[in-house]
Amino acid sequence: MSDQTDRLNRIMARLRDPEGGCPWDTEQTFDTIAAYTIEEAYEVADAIQRRDFADLKSELGDLLFQVVFHARMAEERGLFVYEDVARAMGDKLERRHPHVFADEAAKPDAWSQKARWEEIKAEERKARAQHGVLDDVPVALPALARAAKLTKRAARVGFDWPSTAEVVDKLDEEVAELKAELAAGDIEKAAEELGDLLFVMANLARKLGVEPEDALRAANAKFVRRFAFIEAELARDGRTPEQSDLAEMDGLWNAAKAAEREPAT
Repeated sequence: MSDQTDRLNRIMARLRDPEGGCPWDTEQTFDTIAAYTIEEAYEVADAIQRRDFADLKSELGDLLFQVVFHARMAEERGLFVYEDVARAMGDKLERRHPHVFADEAAKPDAWSQKARWEEIKAEERKARAQHGVLDDVPVALPALARAAKLTKRAARVGFDWPSTAEVVDKLDEEVAELKAELAAGDIEKAAEELGDLLFVMANLARKLGVEPEDALRAANAKFVRRFAFIEAELARDGRTPEQSDLAEMDGLWNAAKAAEREPAT
């Protein structure tokens, strides 16, 4: 273990010390910390998207601290220690890259290597008595990301539409079903149909080779950018969105879209 990693583990042990530690840290459990772990992973992704590499260094540190936190709680319960986590990861990487670390002949291309990777993962699932194709797709994943992963896993065993055209047809079908439930005023069934629609959208993203979370994140950023344009334009008249109306703001939205299409000069 490096000096800094060892230092981080010592700090964590001190924070969790029932005698003189931090009251907040000592009260935490795997369940309460899980949400922070997910949040830190998203902040890493955000720093990458913003190309803020100074912030990325900080966010990776926050994420590493989450690993140290979980490992410390596990050590307190006699489950495992930080070194076990690192060892397990090292073993897994060597096992899943036999073309690099073992005697197996190097695979000729990335596709073949990925296929072998999936074979090894399937063997690992079998060893863990996970026999279902979808058994180890984490339930705690964001729903959109999990939907894409579920369809990807099912596609590996042939449960997939031949092309994107069939997915688009299914998308139209789900939109029609959603409209029918909305027209009937059945919000509960409409919510179910909305879920089906989102699931098909995730499947379509997979077929297009697009990460749905990335696509939605980009759409979110676009929305924020264009709405900021609306606010800025209204502010020039000394007004806020609350002092405008939908027609005016929609016009400004279209102006924002047009400005984005204009080539830079």
